[in-house]
Amino acid sequence: MGDTDEWHTDDRDGGEGSGGRPPAPAPARIHGAIARAWDELVATARRTAADGLVVGTSGNVSVRVGDTVLVTPSGVPYDRLRPADAVGVDLDGHQVLGSLKPTSEVPLHLAIHRSTDAGAVVHTHAVHATAVSTLVPELPGIHYMAADLGGPVRVAPYALYGSEELAESMLRALQERTGCLLQNHGAVTYGDTLDQAYDRTAQLEWMCRLWLTAASVPGHTPSLLSPSQLNDAGQKLRGYGQR
Repeated sequence: MGDTDEWHTDDRDGGEGSGGRPPAPAPARIHGAIARAWDELVATARRTAADGLVVGTSGNVSVRVGDTVLVTPSGVPYDRLRPADAVGVDLDGHQVLGSLKPTSEVPLHLAIHRSTDAGAVVHTHAVHATAVSTLVPELPGIHYMAADLGGPVRVAPYALYGSEELAESMLRALQERTGCLLQNHGAVTYGDTLDQAYDRTAQLEWMCRLWLTAASVPGHTPSLLSPSQLNDAGQKLRGYGQR
């Protein structure tokens, strides 16, 4: 993105992570990996809106650079975000970058970054994913792409957004998975990169739509894939695409 040129050539990637310090200054003079990651984060956040996975300022995105986790700010439309709006927290949740308030879902993002090797997390309020979260405790194995998420996708019991209770409930649903649904709330996926995390949330939304469509046909029950079939698909997916 052309906005990257606004970043000043300074070797720092963020402020200190200790507590008891004044608020971090606006990141107008930070460059390098942080600048590139912020540009990618903003592009991914805008993509969730453009693809109808969020409405307004709902949902949030994070990407990890070293010990700094860049996150979307709270209540700011994605099309208004600029390089100088970069927001980052350390793994303890202390704000180390930016003057805008981080997303209220910082606990959710940090729970994943602390517990897994995730490079990025995408949280959306996609319609079909949210609908499924209100109907069943687990999205059945309706398609082999469930294997890319580790198997049938679990639904984390409802908890107040932005709470530690939600983060803990989500982590239980994510055991041996790279994505889950949040009851009456939305979906969360993670990956090595923002592209991978986004692709997983898009696939999850598509599978939820597929299951809802098939399950809505009167007098018919969708056929589901067995654990062994999903395992076979997972093995094959590991070699999918270009090296």
